Amino acid sequence: MSHPRVDARGGSQSDATDVSFDERLAFERLLGDLSALFADLPAERVIDEIAGALARLIDFLGFDRCSFGEFIHDAGPIEILCSVARDGIDPTPRGLGPPLPWYFDRLRAGHLVVLPAIPEGFPAEATAEVAYCQRSGLRSNLGIPLRIGGRVMGAIAFSAFQRTRAWPEDLIVRLKIIGEVFAQALARSRREAELAAALAEITRLKESVEAENAYLRQSGCWRSPRTLASRSPRFNQVLEELAQVAPTLATVLLLGETGTGKEVLADAIHGLSDRRHRPMIKVNCAALPASLIEAELFGREKGAYTGALARQKGRFELADGSTLFLDEVGELPLELQTKLLRVLQDGRFERVGGTQTIQVEVRLIAATNRDLPQAVRQGAFREDLYYRLNVFPIQVPALRERPEDIPLLAWEFVKAFSESMGKPIEHIDDESMVALLNDPWPGNVRELRNLIERAMILTRGPTLHLSLGRPPALAPATASVGTLEDHERTHILRVLEQTGWRIRGTGGAAARLGLKPTTLESRMKRLGLRRPGSETA
Repeated sequence: MSHPRVDARGGSQSDATDVSFDERLAFERLLGDLSALFADLPAERVIDEIAGALARLIDFLGFDRCSFGEFIHDAGPIEILCSVARDGIDPTPRGLGPPLPWYFDRLRAGHLVVLPAIPEGFPAEATAEVAYCQRSGLRSNLGIPLRIGGRVMGAIAFSAFQRTRAWPEDLIVRLKIIGEVFAQALARSRREAELAAALAEITRLKESVEAENAYLRQSGCWRSPRTLASRSPRFNQVLEELAQVAPTLATVLLLGETGTGKEVLADAIHGLSDRRHRPMIKVNCAALPASLIEAELFGREKGAYTGALARQKGRFELADGSTLFLDEVGELPLELQTKLLRVLQDGRFERVGGTQTIQVEVRLIAATNRDLPQAVRQGAFREDLYYRLNVFPIQVPALRERPEDIPLLAWEFVKAFSESMGKPIEHIDDESMVALLNDPWPGNVRELRNLIERAMILTRGPTLHLSLGRPPALAPATASVGTLEDHERTHILRVLEQTGWRIRGTGGAAARLGLKPTTLESRMKRLGLRRPGSETA
């Protein structure tokens, strides 16, 4: 629809003194159309529709350029969101507005800027504004601040380059109403966007908590770290290394035979770290088939494969901001090692069946009973992944290498089963303890725990009796069973022979036994132990 263009003074170009009723009615219709258009406009369409409305204003009122912007914050610059202009006139570029401090400070303070005949109206300090108008050829300008809730949130500007223009008060009132329609629509779109973002974050957190709770219910892994104590110098060295690395984010590789307590040590590392307020997520790489381990680690999208009826978060997502324990990492299929390496390097991965890249921040603890260097040489384990895991290796000693801890561990298990079974145990049979100390423990701490549990089930009185019977294939060479003193003598003699009967110094028998040299010499004298070929100990 074509309308007579209204002069900025309120009159048409054919009559500069009066505005006809039809022209005023047409303007009111335009205002009504714009108000209706922006009343319920989706947030994503607001800026485009404001640009379209500015174009209609240019055509209807005969301006050369219209621009709409938003102040980034109370003291910040203005951001031009949209600008339209007639042919031959450049619109104001989107983004940060031009450096016009006096002009934008006035608008931000809530003042109209009415410039009918530039450079008239500029104060002496508006040097940047005068220079800008000279460069661009701007001859008239009207800047209107726009308020939402008493705060100036933005501004709308109307410019003339062809000739100077007057800005009558009734026109300013109508243009201000139109500008406030735009401002209200923009503010509503901002609120809707913030609400949508907040709802999305709430949904994400809810899904994360639900997934974490489901994992904890299934695995039962939320528990306080056990207090670790040892009489073994070698194991105490392990505990010292553990305490040093726990507060860092370094990847830890726990090496040792099956059953040596690598998972317990992983719990302790996490419990001493800054991430202890969140559960450590655990994955046994040997317990899952190769076809499922990828989805277990990295998650899956709905329909990723047959039976994938819903989206599922992987263990890496559950461990974001916490610790992930990969047990038996040496059993990880070769085809998945590349994806694991990528996650360890930059924290990025995609779910199975998905294309969206997910970013996580995870502290990794890995464990294996395999000889990884040998697996690398055989081509069963990636060399680059091995070096990425081997940042801080800890060698966990076998139980037979720390016999001093067998009584401690035995009593720890006895106390735990006493509470769960309701069977108070006051004493462990002497012969049973001697048998425990003499056994080579091919199954390590796990085997000791299982043995104590079995004995607790069978025991009826306050004294615990143990039987170390194993299946024939696992039975070790039979060791003679004697008194506790006999075992002590045998154990000290073995250590003395291993150290060449050297008692003192680093690597001496006293250090290996965790005793003072004088204490060891006293026990040797009591047990009748003497260096071969000498008359005294």
